[in-house]
Amino acid sequence: MAQTDGDREMADATAGADANGADGEFVREKQQLRLLPGSTDTAASFAFEKEDHTLGNALRYMIMKNPDVEFCGYSIPHPSETVMNLRIQTWDNVSVFDVLRRGLSDLADLCDVVEDKFTVARDEFNTAHPDRVASK
Repeated sequence: MAQTDGDREMADATAGADANGADGEFVREKQQLRLLPGSTDTAASFAFEKEDHTLGNALRYMIMKNPDVEFCGYSIPHPSETVMNLRIQTWDNVSVFDVLRRGLSDLADLCDVVEDKFTVARDEFNTAHPDRVASK
């Protein structure tokens, strides 16, 4: 495609390119987690930006395993928006904020276990089948 006088090729952005402005000023980024209006300590809705069913369903599952949780559900308001809403309701004055923190922590721990088990199984397979190991 031919370039016109006003067109020019754009260089690739470097990592963290939008973290600082041209004059070194910090550029405020949009929060990835927001507390939605109408929330209380035992019933709250959160909006996760740039998240979808991958986090929503896994986090809902982990939070529902907590016996202090009465309800937890998530929704994707519209398929063209990258936002996931999560609703948590707890029993007996248990803080939804503590429940959310614990759910995120438990999910991160589960991911670590899955990664460790995968790595061990992959290494065992590669040792047992050296002829099938892809060369780098």
